[in-house]
Amino acid sequence: MAFTKLSIEAAGADATCGSFPPSETDVWTIFRALRDARSVFGLRPGHIQTLQAMLSFLKPGHGETVFASNNSLCQRVGGIDERTLRRHINRFVELGFIKRNDSSNRKRYRVRSSDGECISYGLSLTPLLQRASELIAIAQEIENNRRDRIFVRKQILTKLAHLEENDPSNAFINHARKALRRKLSLPEYHALLANTDAECQSLSAPDDPPETMELPVNDGQTVRHQSKSEEEKKDLDINIGDEALKPDLLTSVCDQATSFSTERLRNWLDIENHARTLAPMMGIHPETFEKAKNAVGAQKASCAIFIMLQLGKRIRDFGAYFHSITLGQKQNQFDPLALIKRLSETNERTV
Repeated sequence: MAFTKLSIEAAGADATCGSFPPSETDVWTIFRALRDARSVFGLRPGHIQTLQAMLSFLKPGHGETVFASNNSLCQRVGGIDERTLRRHINRFVELGFIKRNDSSNRKRYRVRSSDGECISYGLSLTPLLQRASELIAIAQEIENNRRDRIFVRKQILTKLAHLEENDPSNAFINHARKALRRKLSLPEYHALLANTDAECQSLSAPDDPPETMELPVNDGQTVRHQSKSEEEKKDLDINIGDEALKPDLLTSVCDQATSFSTERLRNWLDIENHARTLAPMMGIHPETFEKAKNAVGAQKASCAIFIMLQLGKRIRDFGAYFHSITLGQKQNQFDPLALIKRLSETNERTV
């Protein structure tokens, strides 16, 4: 375009050709604002292209009236027919963005008196320019809403990925992904995020976690699976006293957890820090670990991580079992020392 700024005259200033106010507004900023907010006013891309062509005929210092003929406007828009052009102009007039100043013969021109006064006949864009603040505010609100929707959507997708990794059969995942295929409003995104948060919390911290059971191929597998589940519960629920558990004994027996550490675990603080690192890898949310630490103590919560990792496949849901033995109904039955001794005896018999 040949210019970037256009002086906005006061109402009725189109009737004169005096000096313009010192304040200037970027006309293309106003145009872009209306373009971005066109859905609010029911405008289509064709309307916006027509307005862009009209703005391109304005010249600095010559007011806000378009004097170009319909034929010239049609050519600049890209060859649209005159009926379409009239329809677009009528829509802008209805919205209050354009004002018609028609001459007696419908021609568009300007006449000037001997003392310098002038009258402009044509399509005045003054109403559009006077609504600059309104249009810019609406466009900014739309942009903020768009960014917020993207932000919340990314949060939902991240949490769904976490759910899918830990519970692929969860029916909520398919429901949420189907909802995301639609163009949701910001409140709808927030509601879906709240439901996704609830699903994640129920996954990482169930009140009474159910035992997961795979469908067996034959009766023999059923017997072995039931025997394994009973052995798990017996291991985790055993309680034999208050004898102190030494860090060296824990790290030597639970060599699976210890193998993930790049440094030697010398004391309970080292063990706690390592357990806090292992917890998310096992599907245990960091907040759940902190709650368990506050409920049963750092040592017992850390031991639970080490022991569960040592048991490995014998525990089908680390998150559920961890919650059960540290925050759930079996909190008082879980004795790390007893279980460590049992694991130690098992290792000796294996060797």
